[in-house]
Amino acid sequence: MKIEEQYGIKYTKPEVVLLQDTGIGVAESAARTCYDSFSNSENEVIKNIENSMPTKQMCDDINSIDESNLLDDLAWTYFHHSILEHANLSFLVRGTSRGVLQEHARHRIQAISVRSTRYTMSSVINAYVAALGDKEFFINKVLDFDMFVTCDRDYNRLEIGAMFDKLAYQQSVVDNFYEISVAKSSLPLLEDIKDSSELFEALENGKKKRNVGDAFKHIISDNVKVDMVVTFNLRSLKNYFSLRDSGAAFFQIRWLAQEMKKATPKKYLDLIVKSN
Repeated sequence: MKIEEQYGIKYTKPEVVLLQDTGIGVAESAARTCYDSFSNSENEVIKNIENSMPTKQMCDDINSIDESNLLDDLAWTYFHHSILEHANLSFLVRGTSRGVLQEHARHRIQAISVRSTRYTMSSVINAYVAALGDKEFFINKVLDFDMFVTCDRDYNRLEIGAMFDKLAYQQSVVDNFYEISVAKSSLPLLEDIKDSSELFEALENGKKKRNVGDAFKHIISDNVKVDMVVTFNLRSLKNYFSLRDSGAAFFQIRWLAQEMKKATPKKYLDLIVKSN
């Protein structure tokens, strides 16, 4: 786990793995189609497209291409970037923040699937219900969840304490608080078990309430960790790196862009990132 300090607060940095990439061969095929210049390729399999439709083996060979002189010329001399849209890369991201998601939303051309707070907040709500009003129990239990990008324990106690206070306020104004907090089958546990640790374990082992986050998303901040899978085409990734691996970018998304760049194979970076 990488940790860095910004503005007096310590943060964990995100982790990134490249899940899949489609190669640059299809992008060259697209460019050669535009110019009807298959025979000029240095890649033999691209040359052969001129005279025949590709076989399955040819497609595999196209997808394994690592270099293309034409793509390099189009990317850096003629700035014909639309052909880069035919190459796609998918990244698994772990441990970025909800705040970064707001920044990501500004990048229109991407596919993004994010860990849902609607479906994954049950343990937090179970900790509150099981606390039976004991704020310290709730804080100590949620600290173990490692749910924030901040990693200063005292600061995170403040975050969790604020969550408890919001839940306590909501409980004071909502008559059916427990009905919206836990599954119907778990409601008898609240009458039968009066020990917080035992009640928490029983709630965790019981049926999870569907969409529990609908009623409680307001209690969490942009500091909460999220995981996601994001797919960019190469042209959009070029734009992303240009804007987000920049001193002007929000520092957390800059960290993410830097980790994504590290996970991006050289054959793609050569087409979208100017070397020093």
